[in-house]
Amino acid sequence: MNEKSYTELMKLGAMKRNRMKENFVLDLYIDMLLSEIQLTVEKEKLLRKIDLAIDRRDKKLFLRLSGQLKEINKRFGT
Repeated sequence: MNEKSYTELMKLGAMKRNRMKENFVLDLYIDMLLSEIQLTVEKEKLLRKIDLAIDRRDKKLFLRLSGQLKEINKRFGT
């Protein structure tokens, strides 16, 4: 028969838990990375729109977009 000892089963259980922890950390890292990329892209788009508003001397649009940028920075702590 292919029965495993208690010690072997405990080792297998510990290894499985370690893999689950590693996967959790990896998933967390991936989520953080994707959020950072999304934030960066969103901010770059907003900054381009702000530059365009400045070029067009559109104060109303500039103030609205600047407010959005401030909100993003406050929300993400940047």
